[in-house]
Amino acid sequence: MRKNNINFAKTSGFITLALGAASLIASILYNSQILAFIGLGLTFWGIILTYIQTEEYVKGSLLPATCLSALETLNQIMEELGYKEKAIYLPPKYLTDPEANKAYIPKNKESKLPTPEQTQGKENRVFLQNPQGIILTPPGSELTKLFEKTLETNFTKVDLQYLQLNLPKLLIEDLEIAQNLDVTVENNKVNVTIENSSYQSLTKEAAKLSKLYESLGCPLSSAIACALAKATGKPVTIEKQQIIDENKTLKIEYLLIEEAKAGQ
Repeated sequence: MRKNNINFAKTSGFITLALGAASLIASILYNSQILAFIGLGLTFWGIILTYIQTEEYVKGSLLPATCLSALETLNQIMEELGYKEKAIYLPPKYLTDPEANKAYIPKNKESKLPTPEQTQGKENRVFLQNPQGIILTPPGSELTKLFEKTLETNFTKVDLQYLQLNLPKLLIEDLEIAQNLDVTVENNKVNVTIENSSYQSLTKEAAKLSKLYESLGCPLSSAIACALAKATGKPVTIEKQQIIDENKTLKIEYLLIEEAKAGQ
């Protein structure tokens, strides 16, 4: 059974990778930014499925080798389109599919947070005209789904306290992504400290991609942002990320946005 699962994951990875490559080629031929975003997403997860097998562990040094090129391309697209504002991770009520993970990046500081009515049914269009911005699948989306699958739950059915209690065991014992993790909550801020993560190398490389990193974060911080948006039902931004090399620690500060204030 385990071998069949691994073969299925590899087959899915190759198919997804092929579709991603085809979309990227089509985006060049037809000069389509939408196809480019679709191709990047498919290519990224095709590589992940190909190299990360069921119940198999991968050295942290392999993550940059398999993921970084897709992140670099997304960073380049954001830079060329002029998107540099912080991404806002959208809660389920903003989406037609409540299980999806999406982030909205405003075109400029003057752009307000869209209302659920302005995004529902439009989350797959990439470009939003009112307010002006882009909606995309964040780099931590599939990792969030893995969190849910491992915990056998849907984050839309839990609350912030559940995440605070269960994320440490999930990342430390179940997935062995980190050696230590701490989650603290103070008013509308959530602080997460991760020590000795297998994503450390990828995070350091992602930090060099300024547009992507300062907006959407790295894959691990992005995955936690997706989980927070689902569990709290509030839009979430990644306010700060600090990498401490001495003890291989990543500190992340999230902001839970009060929508009434955001619309002012």
